[in-house]
Amino acid sequence: MPLPKPPAKRASLLTPADFDSQAAPKPGKRTTQKHPAAEPASAALDLYEPPREAAPVIAPVLARPAPVAQRPAAQPKARKPRTAGPAKLFVLDTNVLMHDPMCVFRFEEHDVYLPMITLEELDDHKKGMSEVARNARQVSRDLDALAASLTDNPGADMADGLPIAHTGHREAGGKLFFQTTLLDVDLPRGLPQGKADNQILGVVKALRDQHTGREVVLVSKDINMRIKARALGLAAEDYFNDKTLDDGDLLYTGVQSLPSDFWDLHGKTMESWNQGGLTYYRISGPLVPSLLINQFVFLEAPGATPLYAKVTEITGKTAVLRTLREYTHQKNAVWGVTARNREQNFGLNLLMDPDCDFITLTGTAGTGKTLMTLAAALSQVMDDRRYTEIIVTRVTVPVGEDIGFLPGTEEEKMSPWMGALDDNLEVLSKTDGAAGEWGRAATNDLVRSKIKIKSLNFMRGRTFLNKFVIIDEAQNLTPKQMKTLITRAGPGTKIVCLGNLAQIDTPYLTEGSSGLTYAVDRFKGWPHSGHVTLARGERSRLADFASEVL
Repeated sequence: MPLPKPPAKRASLLTPADFDSQAAPKPGKRTTQKHPAAEPASAALDLYEPPREAAPVIAPVLARPAPVAQRPAAQPKARKPRTAGPAKLFVLDTNVLMHDPMCVFRFEEHDVYLPMITLEELDDHKKGMSEVARNARQVSRDLDALAASLTDNPGADMADGLPIAHTGHREAGGKLFFQTTLLDVDLPRGLPQGKADNQILGVVKALRDQHTGREVVLVSKDINMRIKARALGLAAEDYFNDKTLDDGDLLYTGVQSLPSDFWDLHGKTMESWNQGGLTYYRISGPLVPSLLINQFVFLEAPGATPLYAKVTEITGKTAVLRTLREYTHQKNAVWGVTARNREQNFGLNLLMDPDCDFITLTGTAGTGKTLMTLAAALSQVMDDRRYTEIIVTRVTVPVGEDIGFLPGTEEEKMSPWMGALDDNLEVLSKTDGAAGEWGRAATNDLVRSKIKIKSLNFMRGRTFLNKFVIIDEAQNLTPKQMKTLITRAGPGTKIVCLGNLAQIDTPYLTEGSSGLTYAVDRFKGWPHSGHVTLARGERSRLADFASEVL
C-alpha cells in the first residue's frame, strides 16, 4: 500500500471551541457514520486542512468519548427503627457505665439520660488501677468529648440533648441528656432519700411523669435495684448489649453429627484420596453451607465403620473433610495420655495440630481439659521442640473468702492457684513406668524447668515468642481481658483457653457475657483456630454422678 502524499502546508491548531464541540454529548440517538472504503488516503490527508473543514473527519479518529453523566452521590440509607413509635429514653445506672464504658453508644436510635448522681458516683470510682477505675475514666473522657460538641454549635443547649454520633459512632442515632435541673422526686417514705439508688429511681419516676407519651426505662446491672423499680411501677431492664449470646445453649460446640443419609446425599459427586496416611473427601451437597473450617464431623451408624473427620477447606459449594489421627490408641499416646472418648480425640487432634494457633476447650469438671492440654504442651515442647516453653496463667478469683496477700515472688504467689497444674503433672509423671523413681524425679525437674507460671496482672505490653500459652479458668475473664491476653501472641505461639461456663465466679459475668464465650463466637470458622466442647467426664464415677445430681 503506497504511503500518502506529504502535506502541502503547515497544520493548524484546533481552537478550544472545537474541542468543546467534539466533547459535548450529541442529542438523540447516536448514529454510526460509515466512511467509504475507497477514500482512505483523503481522510488521512484531510487532517492537515484548516480546522473548520477538517472537523468532520477528525471526529472518527481523534474524538474523545462523550463524558458519562455522573451519578448522584449515594446517600446513606436511613436505618429503619426496630421499634414503632417514639424512641425510648434509657436512664443508665452507674454500674452499667463501669461495666461497659462504651454502653452510651449502644442504644441505637434511642436516647440516653444520665442523672447527676451517676456522674458523682463515677467521680468517686475513677481513682485506682482496677478495671472499674479504668472504665470510669474512659466513660468520663467519652462524656467530655460529647459535651465539647456544645462549643462547635454556639446556639445549642444542653437541655436539648447532645447527638451521640458526634464523636464518630455512627451506629448511635439518639441523643444524650444530662440532668440539668432539679426534678420533683416523690418516693415512698420507706425509701431513704439520701441513697444514690433511690435518687436514681426518683429521677426515673419524674421523667416518666414528664414524658407521658414516651417509654422511660431504667438500665441497671443491680438486681435489687431492678426489683425496687418494678415494685414502684417503673420499667427496668438488665444491660444486654454485653452479651455475645442470649442463650448459652446456642454456643458453637465445634462438633457436628452427620445425618444417617450423608453418603446417599453426598456420595455421588464425592472425590477421595490418601495423603500422609490420612484420607481426604471432597464433598458437595446440602450440608456444606452449615460447615465451618476446623469443625469436627462424625457419623456413627450401626453395622458401619464410623467416620471421624475435620473440615479443612471450604471453597464455594464444596468442602474437604480429612480423617483424624486416632489418639484413642496407645501407639498415638501423647506423653502417655490417650483419649477416652470421641470429644477428647477431637481435642487432641486440635492441640497437636501446628496450624492451629488458638484453641478453646470447654466442658464440665473432670472432662480432661487441663490434662490433655498439658500433655500436648509437654509433647511439643520436650519431644518435638516446636515451642521453647510452657506459660500457664489463670484468673485469681477465689471461690470463697480471700486469704489475703501471699508472700514470695510472682511464681510463688501464683502457686496456690495452680493446684490443678500440680495435680496433672503428678499424673503425667507416673505415665513413664520404666524410668524408675530416680528417672521420674529427673524428668519431673526437667518438666518444671520448662513451665513458667505468670500472673494476669503483668501481661500488658508483653510478647510471647514460640511459647505454648495455657489460660486456665478462662470463663472468669471479661472480653476486654481476653483480648489483652490473645494479642500477646507473637510468631510461633499457640494459645489454649480452658474453662467451664457453669463455674463463673466473677461478678457481673454470665455465660453469655463471658470472655470465653466471646472468643469462641468470634474465632469460629477462622482457619487457624478450633473449638471443642467436651461433654463426658472421665475423672471418676463419683465426680460424674456429683456433677449430674448436685
